[in-house]
Amino acid sequence: MTQQETFPVEVAGVKRELRLFEIKPGVRIAILNILGDTELVEAVSKELAPKIAAHKPDVLVTAEAKSIPLAHAVSARMGLMPYVVLRKSYKPYMGDALQSETLSITTGAPQTLFLDEKDRAIVAGKRVAILDDVISTGSTLQGMRLILGKAGAEVIAEAAIFTEGDRATWQNIIALGHLPVWIDAK
Repeated sequence: MTQQETFPVEVAGVKRELRLFEIKPGVRIAILNILGDTELVEAVSKELAPKIAAHKPDVLVTAEAKSIPLAHAVSARMGLMPYVVLRKSYKPYMGDALQSETLSITTGAPQTLFLDEKDRAIVAGKRVAILDDVISTGSTLQGMRLILGKAGAEVIAEAAIFTEGDRATWQNIIALGHLPVWIDAK
């Protein structure tokens, strides 16, 4: 087995080695996967919750799947329940769901986000904070904003553990750190 190249990070007092992953020829990113990482999720939720709470949201919204444990932990810390998860596939029980398309940097393919009919009622007319694990291109944020706008919600804050890439783009994002993007010289 070959040794994977990693990038060291420390966030909320927790150190991790993030594997570098080539998303297209000559472009690599550090992959944060918080699924199952209880120590990291608990530490970052403790730091993110008061920063998000300062904006006084009524509801937290995240996209499926990696940021679900983060939304759960932040929601529990803030006493802000329930939280809403935008799904990446439609199921019949979701009823009259709203949808918007996004382009994922990690898959390089378009993805559709769906807001379940029951969750439409939860966000309608509410002040919403969007929460993600990493904000890179902003495509997922844009898709989330579109779908929440269709539902009549007001997005009042956007938060993530890390921003990634061109930092100037992320002036209004609540984040605990920033990850570079590696572009190999030719």
